[in-house]
This record gives sequence, C-alpha cells and structure tokens, in this order.
Amino acid sequence: MAARHFLRLIDLSPEELRALLKRASELKIQQHNGLRHDLFKHYTLAMVFEKASTRTRVSFETAMIQLGGAAIFLSPNDTQLGRGEPVEDTTRVLASMCDAIMVRTFAHEKIERMAKYSKVPVINALTDDFHPCQLLADLQTYQEHRGDISGKTVCWVGDGNNMCNTFIDAARLLDFELVVSCPEGYEPMASLLQENRGRVRLVRKPEKAVKNAALVATDVWASMGQEAEQQKRMAAFADYQVNSALMSQAQSDALFLHCLPAHRGEEVSAELIDAPNSVVWDEAENRLHAQKALLEFLLRN
Repeated sequence: MAARHFLRLIDLSPEELRALLKRASELKIQQHNGLRHDLFKHYTLAMVFEKASTRTRVSFETAMIQLGGAAIFLSPNDTQLGRGEPVEDTTRVLASMCDAIMVRTFAHEKIERMAKYSKVPVINALTDDFHPCQLLADLQTYQEHRGDISGKTVCWVGDGNNMCNTFIDAARLLDFELVVSCPEGYEPMASLLQENRGRVRLVRKPEKAVKNAALVATDVWASMGQEAEQQKRMAAFADYQVNSALMSQAQSDALFLHCLPAHRGEEVSAELIDAPNSVVWDEAENRLHAQKALLEFLLRN
C-alpha cells in the first residue's frame, strides 16, 4: 500500500478530519488522566528542520516519546542537505530507515518532491504556502471550547500567509465562512481565493471583517524569511492589530487564536493575548495531541 502523506489539510476528507480532531481530544483527556499509550514502540520519526521551531519540534518529539517511539532532529547543519545533496536522495535514505518523515521548510515544492520519493508518510510541518499541522490544533481548540465550527464565521486578520491559506482549506473541508482582512498586496494565494470564492470573502477594514465572527485569528506580520521586509510590513499592517476594541465588534463569545510566537504590541495587543477569550495556550498544547492523532492516522492507516 502506498504511503499516506499529509502535505495540505485537504489531503484529508471532511470525515477523516473530523475523526482525527475527535481522536486528538480523546488522547488529550487520556493523557490528563494519566493513561499512556505504547503505540509506536520501535518506530522512528525523522524531523527535518530548515526553519526554526519551538512548538513544532517539541510537540512532534514529545508525541513520539509519549507514544513509545523516537524522533531524530535534523537541521541543515546535521545533514547532507546542507551541503547540496538532492532532496530526492536524502528522502530515499530517510524513508529506508525511518517510519515517517516530518519536514519544516521554505518552498512547498520541496516537500512535494520528498513525498514523491518517499515510501513512508511525509508530514508538512510548515512551508511558505501551508501549515496544516497548526490548523489541526486550531480546529481542535475551537471544537473543544465551542463545538462544531460548521456554519460559523471565522475572521483572519493580517497577512495572507501560509496560515491564512490553510484556513481556506479548513473552510472548504468543514463548511464555514472565512473572512480575510488584509492590506492590498498581502492577500492569500489567488488560486485558493478563486477555488473557494463561495466560502471566502476579502474585507479590507478589520472592523467590518470581524462582524458576526465566532473566531478571530492572526499571525505575525513578517514570517520567517521576510525579516528584510519588517519595516515595510509594520507600516502596511499598522491598522490590522487585533485588540480588545476590535474583538468587541465580533460575537460576544468570539474566541481569539494565534499560532505563536506572538509579537505583543504588533499584530496582537498584550492585553488581548492574556484575555479570557484568548485560547492561545490551549491552542499551543493541542499541537501535541493533534500531532499524536495525526501520527496514529498515518502510521496505522
């Protein structure tokens, strides 16, 4: 049987996604109650990092340890990828020794090439275009606090980046409306907007965009690799900070999400990130449980 890869959220069917989110919450409850699993004894996960990480590395590594397996951290300085070995060659070797490969890189095309040459599951732990593992945790968090997200309105405020692109995939799978509020020139992928035009709207003014939103989410204004654009982006996004005043325009019980790390005082105010309707710490913890459910799905599929 061919390996099942997870490069985008839409690699799952709606039914598979719902089942995976349910399983993630089950595993979370079981861990909190002291129940441990030994599902992946003698399994190994290769973790290829070309971008820095806190939550992704810790969640995947901890997930494998808690499930009885092991994880190997590989930075460009640790592998021949850093010395120019073709990604296809590295992939073949890793796939011959490990049970799954997790990759955090820049170009999405690179992870697609790895999946093409891998006989074991390849997991997208972030590319410049998509961040599906984060959306698993985000959707799990909303579901645990508010129930089914179908039919709700979600507002993305800020850069139309990999997180925004993946929220579009989520809207398609779970049948909710996504309102994107961003400055001109910082929209999500045009092809995604076109493919999902009945489900995604662009609203430039954040105050109008958050109306009727059950969930408001944002991310940093300059992602990894965009540091040279920091000042330009600060000016462009000056009116797109998510704060208590903006949240007051959403539904009274609207939740706030941020994938972290956050730049307090920039894309989110310091008081909001610690406010009662901010669930960013649950969101961060859920990376662990969603990763466990994903690994179980891919390795036991």
